[in-house]
Amino acid sequence: MPPRVRNLYDPKSKAPYKVSRSKIELFVDCPRCFYIDRRLGVGRPSGPPFNINKTVDLLLKKEFDVHRAAGTAHPLMREYGLDAIPFAHEEMDAWRENFVGCQVVDEPSNFLVTGAVDDLWVNPAGEIIVVDYKATSKSTEVNLDAEWQKSYKRQMEIYQWILRRMGFVVSNTGYFVYCNGRQDVAAFDGKIEFDVKILPYTGDDAWIPGVLMQMRKCLRASKAPKAAVDCEYCAYIAGVQSVQ
Repeated sequence: MPPRVRNLYDPKSKAPYKVSRSKIELFVDCPRCFYIDRRLGVGRPSGPPFNINKTVDLLLKKEFDVHRAAGTAHPLMREYGLDAIPFAHEEMDAWRENFVGCQVVDEPSNFLVTGAVDDLWVNPAGEIIVVDYKATSKSTEVNLDAEWQKSYKRQMEIYQWILRRMGFVVSNTGYFVYCNGRQDVAAFDGKIEFDVKILPYTGDDAWIPGVLMQMRKCLRASKAPKAAVDCEYCAYIAGVQSVQ
């Protein structure tokens, strides 16, 4: 059975409706899947947990937290010539916690938009820099050029948008701390070695208010919209139904 989900949208409710960064991405990916998830309570089948990636995230946070407490730059920042330090704030732990994160109410859509950041840095001008950790393993250099990595870019732009509406001055340029598991070593020896790069990305969050209003219109409709033309989930369901 597909997973049953909570926090269903009620068109009659006046309270702000909580929408996470991942649900915005789900709508962008396929409005029909989004509607079935948030209105009908049937989520997409979940994949396996990415425990190695989660561990990399956890260890990076520990590293950067040491410098956050000391008010110093991480060696990676110095290596890449970045004039910044990890941002220290009493709410930092909450902002990084799943299902809590940074939060802001978007009044036109009446959505409570949330997103859990990996890290925030700050430059001498006082601008907040959004930082996201990524982990992979490939034989070539990591970059942000793949079509599927557009979701990474939207993720960063959503965080930038939320933080701006929380009252912070946010740099347009964010960074991906990208960890690439090396495949050129002689043996495993009980460990994976990573090459770590910092990749800049200049975000543009102008698309977000319009998408939020499209999401509101979708959720308030009496029936599910058409599937995205490239949605593999909807294509699978249609294929199964065609042979029944």
